[in-house]
Amino acid sequence: MIARLKGEWEDEYQRWQKRDLSARRYVYVWADGVYLQARIEPQAECMLVLIGATPEGKKELIGFQTGMRESAQSWKELLVDLKARGLSIAPEVAVGDGALGFWKALDETFPSTRHQRCWLHKTLNVLDKFPKSVQPNAHKDLREIWLAPDRATAETAIATFAEKYAPKYDKAVECLIKDRETLLTFFDFPADHWDHLRTTNPIESVFATVRHRTARMKGALSQATARLMVFKLVMAAAKTWRRLQGQNQLPKVIQGVKFQDGIEVAPEAKSAA
Repeated sequence: MIARLKGEWEDEYQRWQKRDLSARRYVYVWADGVYLQARIEPQAECMLVLIGATPEGKKELIGFQTGMRESAQSWKELLVDLKARGLSIAPEVAVGDGALGFWKALDETFPSTRHQRCWLHKTLNVLDKFPKSVQPNAHKDLREIWLAPDRATAETAIATFAEKYAPKYDKAVECLIKDRETLLTFFDFPADHWDHLRTTNPIESVFATVRHRTARMKGALSQATARLMVFKLVMAAAKTWRRLQGQNQLPKVIQGVKFQDGIEVAPEAKSAA
């Protein structure tokens, strides 16, 4: 029975991996490499995960395969495969961790897609460079940046953070400053979408449940079976994913309407001839 079930999962997975994407478009995408330890094996397998938001605001699993999280080649194989199956229109924004090889692959495959670095990952990386006693205050100061009402306030908060901590914790400040532009990309999109664009939470929240399930069964799973089981768990979870807030703003993003600090910018009136 287990062998038959695994065979059915494998068939379903292979069909999904070959599905036609020519009718699909994704406005935003979230990328991450998720490690799941199945059996006690030399290396945990990394699942490369890509989730996208459709023009209707629905979140969908786009890409899912094993690979190396930091490898640009692994990510490029995934992206090129999606493109070959018809995903020809570049997403407007991609959200992910700075450590991913994804960014190089993205620039080669969809060069017009803008980068938004995940604030959840960045915050953890910056705080890791502080002693534990300083971390609560530093975390509060970082929140002042990503929760700022506009780009100018965020820029001021970054400058304040740098001035406050650079004398003693220059590595923490450097970690923040080097990605300042891609950390603030979300300000150029509708304010209703900011919560969605600031982090890779769509992936993190899904895999919290998946990790719980696979951890309980880790002694019974090979890497191949773990991959199939994770795929099935994610597809089941996808049925309950909530749509993006501000769905009515997505067509405007697609049409190229400009937003400044989350607010639609009225097009300049053409001067009379």
